[in-house]
Amino acid sequence: MLRYLQIRDFAIIDAVELEFGRGLTVLTGETGAGKSIIVDALELLAGGRAGADVVRAGAERADIAATLDVSATAGELRHVLEEQSIGSEDELVLRRVVGNDGRSRAWLNGQSVPLQVLRDVSERLFDIHGQHEFQSLVRAATQRSLVDVYGRHESLVSQVHTAHSLWLALLNRSIELESAADERSSRLELLRFQLHEIEALGLQAGEVAELRQEQARLANRGRLIEAARAALECLYEADGNTAHALVAKSIGAMRQASAVDAQLAPLSTLLEEAAIRVTEASHTLQRYLDALDLDPQRTDAIERRLAAAEELARKHRVAVEALPERQMALAADLAALENAAADLGALRSQLAAALTGYQELARQLSVRRTTAARALAKEISVRMQELGMGGGRFLIDVAPSETAEPAPHGLDRVEFRVSTNPGQPPRPLAKVASGGELSRLSLAVQVSCAASAAPCMVFDEVDAGIGGAVAEIVGRELRQLGARAQVLCVTHLPQVAAQGHQHLRVAKLSDGRNTRTSVTVLEQPARVEELARMLGGVEITPRARAHAQEMLAAVAAGTAPQRSATVRAAGKRGQGEPG
Repeated sequence: MLRYLQIRDFAIIDAVELEFGRGLTVLTGETGAGKSIIVDALELLAGGRAGADVVRAGAERADIAATLDVSATAGELRHVLEEQSIGSEDELVLRRVVGNDGRSRAWLNGQSVPLQVLRDVSERLFDIHGQHEFQSLVRAATQRSLVDVYGRHESLVSQVHTAHSLWLALLNRSIELESAADERSSRLELLRFQLHEIEALGLQAGEVAELRQEQARLANRGRLIEAARAALECLYEADGNTAHALVAKSIGAMRQASAVDAQLAPLSTLLEEAAIRVTEASHTLQRYLDALDLDPQRTDAIERRLAAAEELARKHRVAVEALPERQMALAADLAALENAAADLGALRSQLAAALTGYQELARQLSVRRTTAARALAKEISVRMQELGMGGGRFLIDVAPSETAEPAPHGLDRVEFRVSTNPGQPPRPLAKVASGGELSRLSLAVQVSCAASAAPCMVFDEVDAGIGGAVAEIVGRELRQLGARAQVLCVTHLPQVAAQGHQHLRVAKLSDGRNTRTSVTVLEQPARVEELARMLGGVEITPRARAHAQEMLAAVAAGTAPQRSATVRAAGKRGQGEPG
């Protein structure tokens, strides 16, 4: 439920702060005063498009914030908030700022979020019906959705959508396999040839790197032999003072000295280990020299193998080092293609099972839609009589789609048909109803579906084109809707305004240089004066005031008092600067 709304520098509003209660809140005022600007601000807060033109002239930015009580809200809203790591127990603060450069930012509980997240959250909190919003009622998708909302089919609709996605994925996969099967023979021959080429080479993982290292070693064979022989002579083979001879001499000296001073004994051990290391290094160098001398033709063999590998790699358009991986990939493709017939058969069985599962769920949804459509049509027909369309009938047809192909929403075509006058056959809604009739039908549908409505419903002049007794009935319907959900309604009809639990008056003020909009909470007797103005016109007569008092008394006769809306001075509960 919307508890608090702050608007700053939006359109012609400089600063307005509003607090709302439960029930029906009506907004009235002279034509052009800016009543719909409040709705526009809520639409912007709900993620609507905005540009620099929404910023009040001379201001740097428009700033709109709302505080909502979400203690009774759960399900998808909680899931969206948890996905964004936004903490929310009982209160949620939405904020949207639009700069005079056209850029905008959004926040949820002080955390910056993408605009789409703000939309996802807002659509679960607000249901806004603009002056032309009711025209969506003629769309087939809207009609189907309303039947599902009324019948509470959300879970089954989701299951049908999931089953359709599974069936579609299997269908696409089977088409791919069938297409591959058509080229199976030639593809098999190519794969076998390519795989045989790589297998014949017998290249092992890491072998290319080893061959290149060995090639470099053999290319520098002379320098390596020279270096190895020089090191060997210094260590062991040279005449005179080799490393081995000098270490052996040091060992003898330490042994004699350690007999006198035991502290030198550890040095003898270290020198003995050094002698062993020198001997091992000499033997290793000798083996290295022997290996270099063994096969003088090895260089040619390495170059031939590397050339063969590089040629095959170019043919397969991969790096030489990737040939073993290419071999495994070809083997996997070959195995998959050889098993394609068996895979296709299994896939066709899965596809048939998925289609059967989808059709069963779709049939269940069709049955439930038919039942819900019958009940909803009956309820709307009753409301049509109350809304000035006496003798009118409302029908909802649930029939199989023109195409038998599975669809994400099921197999049904839902169509609203109406007869607004006795004796006329029902015809599609778009071909029969006028704008005023559509607005009343939209209201009847919303009241009928109110059990599943958003916590806050906003109507902008839904009562356009009606008057008299019908206007009073529309007001009663809105008040009844306010008993189940919070309702905000912009109206120009006193019959509707009198039904409000709270009454706000919107006025345009000008000092000759600047124009701004103000919003005032109306209590007795200010509310009587406003209703009298709406009833009487330019000059408010005592008779108009008496009529206004009579209207309010009639509404209050059987109604418990409600907490009134209040308007606070701007800046009292500011949201602060963007983080």
